[in-house]
Amino acid sequence: MSKIRTTLVGSYPVPDWVLNTPTRTSLQDALKVVVKTQEMAGLDVLVDGELGRFDINHPETNGMIEYFLRPMAGLSTELSQEEIREFHAQEHMQFRAQPAAVVRGDLGEGTLDLATGYQQFAALTERPVKFTVTSPYMLAKTIFDPYYNSLYDLSMALADVLAKAIGGIDADIIQVDEANLPGTPEDADWAYEPLNIVLDAIQGDSSLHLCFGNYGGQRIQSGFWADLMPFLNRLDVDALILEFARRGYDELEAFRDLKPEIAMGVGVIDIKDLEIESPSLVAARIELAANCLGAERIGWVHPDCGFWMLPRNVADGKMQNLVKGRDLFYAEAHPSD
Repeated sequence: MSKIRTTLVGSYPVPDWVLNTPTRTSLQDALKVVVKTQEMAGLDVLVDGELGRFDINHPETNGMIEYFLRPMAGLSTELSQEEIREFHAQEHMQFRAQPAAVVRGDLGEGTLDLATGYQQFAALTERPVKFTVTSPYMLAKTIFDPYYNSLYDLSMALADVLAKAIGGIDADIIQVDEANLPGTPEDADWAYEPLNIVLDAIQGDSSLHLCFGNYGGQRIQSGFWADLMPFLNRLDVDALILEFARRGYDELEAFRDLKPEIAMGVGVIDIKDLEIESPSLVAARIELAANCLGAERIGWVHPDCGFWMLPRNVADGKMQNLVKGRDLFYAEAHPSD
């Protein structure tokens, strides 16, 4: 049986000196610190803390949307007031103050350059690394689209762009992040199609992170994992990275119906709470998941979502105890592994 591995979902708190002096040098220094902090904590697979997409003009989103959309051909970030009003008149667009972009023509890569950011990060460590990219469906939900005039067509066009952009990235793992679909399962009948375009373009292992939102320490969407099971079983993905610690583990049983070739990633760290989980609590959460699904089904343990809204000392403590808790699980329950 392969040992359960530890990783972060993606983001890390932006160090204060980057916010105070947002220069290329300070950002590079911060990236080195984030990488070394993960190494010292003993994480199995490292992330760049999403510092590669940091934008001083959009620190509240950590670049999850604008970083990917702004460089694309066919999109404009300058919208008229009429376009903003039309955006808000659409029923599914109420979660944003204004659209991230408007579609003016056929979408293309434009100047989107994901490979350079990845290479700068990967050069800082000899450990396995993970690169993250926002899903085409989630990006589409933030755009005003009078051009394709179809959420499906827009998602597919975005998927084609993202697939090309990650084609040259040889990360050990590329993770696609989707924090909108769990709250809108009515789109799950087709949303796997654009996701699979991106997932199929990944050279190494692939993972998909799904959660119910992480903004201001609040869960911003409601829903149930069981509603998404047909969708999940249509994915061409190696692992799922899922939120559980905050929600509780009552829904784990639904994943007995997940196709066996997809490894389960179980959230065992609550990122909406400042309390640092003890190693024994982390181990107990892993044991609960293993007892429910079988230890062989658990490929990963990790936080529920990104760390970007936590104080650094809290994030670091949670990261360290994630690893200690995983190790304690094996020491207590599986001493021979």
